[in-house]
Amino acid sequence: MLKQHLQLKLSQKLSPQQIQLMKLIQLPTMAFEQRLKEELVENPALEVGKEESQQEEYDNETRDEYDDDYDNDTIDADDINIDEYLSDDETPDYKLQSNNYSDDDEEREIPFVAAVSFHQDLLNQLNTFILTDEDRAIAEFLVGSIDDIGYIRRTTQDLVDDLAFTQAIYTDENTVERILNIIHELEPAGVGARDLQECLLLQLKAKTPTHSVDLAIQIIEDQFDAFTKKHYDKLITKFDISREELKKAIEEIEKLNPKPGGSYDSNRVVEHVIPDFIIRINDGELELSLNGRNNPELHVSRDYKDMLQTYKDTREKSAQQKDAVQFIKQKLDSAKWFIDAIKQRNETLLVTMSAIMQYQEEYFLDGDETKLKPMILKDIADVVGLDISTISRVANSKYVDTPYGVKLVKDYFSEAMKNDQGEDVSTIEIKKILQNVIEEEDKVKPLPDDKLAEILKEKGYPIARRTVAKYREQLDIPVARMRKKI
Repeated sequence: MLKQHLQLKLSQKLSPQQIQLMKLIQLPTMAFEQRLKEELVENPALEVGKEESQQEEYDNETRDEYDDDYDNDTIDADDINIDEYLSDDETPDYKLQSNNYSDDDEEREIPFVAAVSFHQDLLNQLNTFILTDEDRAIAEFLVGSIDDIGYIRRTTQDLVDDLAFTQAIYTDENTVERILNIIHELEPAGVGARDLQECLLLQLKAKTPTHSVDLAIQIIEDQFDAFTKKHYDKLITKFDISREELKKAIEEIEKLNPKPGGSYDSNRVVEHVIPDFIIRINDGELELSLNGRNNPELHVSRDYKDMLQTYKDTREKSAQQKDAVQFIKQKLDSAKWFIDAIKQRNETLLVTMSAIMQYQEEYFLDGDETKLKPMILKDIADVVGLDISTISRVANSKYVDTPYGVKLVKDYFSEAMKNDQGEDVSTIEIKKILQNVIEEEDKVKPLPDDKLAEILKEKGYPIARRTVAKYREQLDIPVARMRKKI
């Protein structure tokens, strides 16, 4: 049976303006600039740069006046066409072009480098080999199968099958292996390898033969597993060599490039970090500033406000005009909301980063990471009086330019641990000390995690071995066996 009943319920919902502000706060500088460009395209009532007129800014009081005006007016005339206020400038293209250059003027064009892709470079090298049509087709297919770091991640049988299904080329494994040997002659050395072992071998065989190179080839061919696990004593016994000979052979291997395709310039992606904040030390005092790119000069379009004024001064208003003025008002409101949101964003960013800077003042004054205090989101939220989620949005993906380098804001947050004095210390401090201990260890006999735990305990940080292992992994430091050197 269907029943109807009433239920009262209280709920909180964010307004569109609040949602817009939260989205803007979490954007780093580069993403914020992109968002600004999108808004300028979508809203013609929003303009960038200084406003030419000093007329009073469009505000809530004026909007209310306009609201009362066209809410109470009777629409009984259509002799005024609103299109004359909203129409685009129909100026012909030829009036916008300038042809005031002399034929004698020197052309100053910026030259651009015609980049050649990694695979195109390999194909160009392939053209220097004399091949039959079928062999060339197979060779080009193999080049196309090479990934960005220079490997062919396919078995020979898979390549034979792919040639048959996708290229209608019916061949056998021996032919593919023969063509693959040609691919292995291309530069950079090691390209076209099917695994790391083959890649290293190709590069070693391309070197000028020496005793160390020959020994390195034997190690990679016959004892690759022992080499990767750094069982150096086993290698010395196996090849009946001295420790010095092994050391020189390993040096030859360490000079090799495990990612031959990754060294190709056109494949490199250069990422520029744009700091959102700048901290400087002036006469022993910390100074915080926001990147100027976060504070563009925006204003509401004077033309759109003049349209509203024109509508207000018109005695007889048509339905067409009323619809158009509603559109104008919506765009003006959206522009003003966006400008206000940017101001609030900047204020929120500055007050939050200022609180972080003051909280970690001792660190920012001398750059010693061991002086970083334990700090969680709630600590800053309590200081500035904002919600934890807002602090998280500010810290996320934001960078600060300090006298000690550009760093992620969220990296200054850490949990607290007790030292042997019962004092709270930052986990960042413990990680830094752990890193220093590992850097100073004897690489011939690197310290295992349990020994590292003992050393940290002696330094006043009683933490368990599993915690040491966790911090070591977070620092991207391998286990003791993999840190061993000959």
